[in-house]
Amino acid sequence: MTNLIQTDATINPGNSGGPLIYPNGEVIGINTVKISSAEGIGFAIPINIVKPIIESFKNTEKFEESSIGIYAYDKEVIPYLNSNINFDKGIYVAQITKNGPADKTQLKEGDIITSIDGINLNTMNDLREYIYTKSPNEQVLLKITRGKINMEVSITLGKKV
Repeated sequence: MTNLIQTDATINPGNSGGPLIYPNGEVIGINTVKISSAEGIGFAIPINIVKPIIESFKNTEKFEESSIGIYAYDKEVIPYLNSNINFDKGIYVAQITKNGPADKTQLKEGDIITSIDGINLNTMNDLREYIYTKSPNEQVLLKITRGKINMEVSITLGKKV
């Protein structure tokens, strides 16, 4: 899990999942997990990631998580995995899920996804946050870099299982 908010809010089994609130009453996250080896350190999911899920429940009384069907890494992680891979922006496609939405397209392992529907991507959280606003069977347009070639790949989102 990345881009979590570190907090000293008490999170114990049975009472996690409550709101993380600024003193002015604004909800900024949902308390989620604590570090069991340390006292008083917890983490919250930022509210901007949760908002599309809440909107879906409000509008349709359900949330179906969409999926592209890839495992990808942020550019900051890649040097630890392979020092020969270098790129300035985007996320690195490490694996394509067999029979998933991306498996039926020209997207390949090793591609760098630089944007989705015109929104620049620098982290998996950027991608995840956008995908949460979409429903299964909607189409998205990825801009990718493969070596020195730039191309666009259209993907029909699937339902995450």
